[in-house]
Amino acid sequence: KMSKNCNFDIQSSFCVLCGRTDDCPEKYGEKRTYKKHNLTVHYYCLLMSSGIWQRGEEDEGVDGFLIQDIKKEVNRAAKLKCNICRKKGASVGCVAPRCKRSYHFPCGIQKECIFQFMEDFRSYCWEHRPVQKFLDKESGGTSQCTICLDLVEQLPAYNVLKSPCCKNSWFHRECLQYQALSAGIFFFRCTICNNMDKFQKEMLRMGIHIPERDASWELEENAYQDLLQCYQHCDIKRCLCKKGRDYNEPDSKWEIKRCQCCGSRGTHVACSSMKSWEQNWECMECRSIFAKSGNYSKQKKRSLATSEKTDGTTCLLEEPSPKCSRRSPGSQRSFLLQSPKIMCHNSLSPCSVLELSASNRLTMSLSPLMPDRNLSLRKKHLRKQKREVSNILKDLKLQVNTKTTRLNINEKNIWDSALKGFRQRNFSPTNTIEIQFTNCKNKSKTHTSVSTKRFFKLLMLHLQNSSLFEGSSAKNLSLDFQAVKENLYFEAGKMIAVSLVHGGPAPGFFSKTLFNCLVYGPENVKPDLEDVADVDVAQTIKMIKYTNNLSSLQSTIYNCYEFLAAAGCLRPITDLSDKNMLVNDILIHHVIKRIKSPLESFSQGLKTLGVLEKMQAHPDAFSSIFCRKLERLSAEAVCDLFIIHSSSDANKVKGADFWMGYLKDVESGESEVTLEDILLFATGSSSIPPMGFDPEPTLKFLHMRYPIGNRLLNCLELPITKTYKEFKKKMEFTIQNTLRIERE
Repeated sequence: KMSKNCNFDIQSSFCVLCGRTDDCPEKYGEKRTYKKHNLTVHYYCLLMSSGIWQRGEEDEGVDGFLIQDIKKEVNRAAKLKCNICRKKGASVGCVAPRCKRSYHFPCGIQKECIFQFMEDFRSYCWEHRPVQKFLDKESGGTSQCTICLDLVEQLPAYNVLKSPCCKNSWFHRECLQYQALSAGIFFFRCTICNNMDKFQKEMLRMGIHIPERDASWELEENAYQDLLQCYQHCDIKRCLCKKGRDYNEPDSKWEIKRCQCCGSRGTHVACSSMKSWEQNWECMECRSIFAKSGNYSKQKKRSLATSEKTDGTTCLLEEPSPKCSRRSPGSQRSFLLQSPKIMCHNSLSPCSVLELSASNRLTMSLSPLMPDRNLSLRKKHLRKQKREVSNILKDLKLQVNTKTTRLNINEKNIWDSALKGFRQRNFSPTNTIEIQFTNCKNKSKTHTSVSTKRFFKLLMLHLQNSSLFEGSSAKNLSLDFQAVKENLYFEAGKMIAVSLVHGGPAPGFFSKTLFNCLVYGPENVKPDLEDVADVDVAQTIKMIKYTNNLSSLQSTIYNCYEFLAAAGCLRPITDLSDKNMLVNDILIHHVIKRIKSPLESFSQGLKTLGVLEKMQAHPDAFSSIFCRKLERLSAEAVCDLFIIHSSSDANKVKGADFWMGYLKDVESGESEVTLEDILLFATGSSSIPPMGFDPEPTLKFLHMRYPIGNRLLNCLELPITKTYKEFKKKMEFTIQNTLRIERE
């Protein structure tokens, strides 16, 4: 940094070393004029001059270059002629042995000399400059600059630089220099693999100047604020919310859902009579477009046909009322309590035989109305996959140590604050993460583990709706140039990996195509039309795909000539069957090749803590959590989750009867509490994370007035009551009021 104590003005006067008036800080450093000494100098000209050193303190002269030393250097350079422009004043000399070339700093830039901004600030002429070594197979051809995304020739040239840590990573020198000036020494790294030490060392050797300061975006206040704005307004003609159209309460009937197609219209869940907050919604404008295309009307007809075939009282496919919890398909009012030694029927009285299994785990079996063997096998296979993922993630968690890293998170600005936390210098994925919500009014009463679970849940929800992904439900990576430049795809992959290993939720919104690209490599994946989120591109593909004759096909290609040329998909069409290859080329370009850079960066982020390696080793198991939406909880799942402890066998069996009777009522909608509320009350999480809970959830029946949820130990302590009615009343009262106070 330049000295702040000197009296200076920026003027269009001549630099005493190079004799130029150019004022270009990116090329020549900051130009300063010191009136007191009648001196103007470019900072880089001063740094690279061969006969001057910093003999003063930082606040003396020009960053330690004393004024008298600068004048001596000017007198020395006045005797030397520049080997490039043939004018005197050449203050920079080549350090190669026996080379006597001297030149001005700007002349050296034009002649493609190398200036190393490190150690002794050496400079090399155009003949002796250092060059990067390439293998023969790496030279030739073109690649994409991973900063500007324009083409770059793979040649050992001055204006082209290759990453030392990534095989196929090439850059324009100018792009790298601007990136270095923007990122500073703390954030300048490889845009693909995020390597810093090896990358910076090579770039300094090749003449890239990396300033010793913080990144430019870190100096801007609320730099990402515009990216985080999303539509939050209920556009329904008759809004039912008493707090207004802009009121939004997540995970409730007053949550605002945006149109899944355009995102520019919204509705409260209750205002559109939506069955659940997970249901997708389209605005009237998008719905009319679907109606014209025929897709929307067909969907409506199918749903009506389904409802007509079923009875209103016994229909298992019918969605429940918004006020009730969702009933899982096939669930019944009656169920069996099973144990290796006893079998209790669905009555609420204690079992006649008071023998319990050594494991103390009670399992609930919900007998379906219409048994489906295939469905049962699929559920069994899914449970097996989830157990496999849980064991893998538990093994990965062994890397996490007890050293804590605190992240201060603003819940209303989750992405910005998470990004800042993950990029801070003391952050390590192997440290235990402690979350402090800065906008939380009651910080002292919030468990750290609960805050961490909530943080990762909010972060995954934000990523799902961010500009990094595109698509309605099953999402692929998008191409966001700004995100590529800011390395946000890497950070997103890293956040997902950290969430999984630290006990957070899985994303659950990946398309099969995206997952397969990560696991098997993009070259081995064949995308479908469903993977195309861009409406215009999808329409073009459909026009080609469903053309019936050769002349129509050629006419369609003529109309789409510019698009096909830009995509590199032009091919001679001599037969109608050629359209299939053309469609395949367009799909591969748009879904895979177009996002090559984001995909590579995202993959590097997922490698954090070894997550991607495990995904590639166990693809079937991990696809169950990456490509599958979180299932609604069932009474059976909640029952299986808890290990029951009690002071006596009689209390255990009677309490277990009441507990499972209550779960049955909640699942069937005979309670204002949901199964998610019960889990949230006990553990601080409304869903079961892929890793499972640590410690394992337990259930205790004690002589107490009201139930207690010990979230630190994942323990649910329930009162021993004489009647089921009393038990249910206490459960309802405590859970409802506890969660209501927390939300407020």
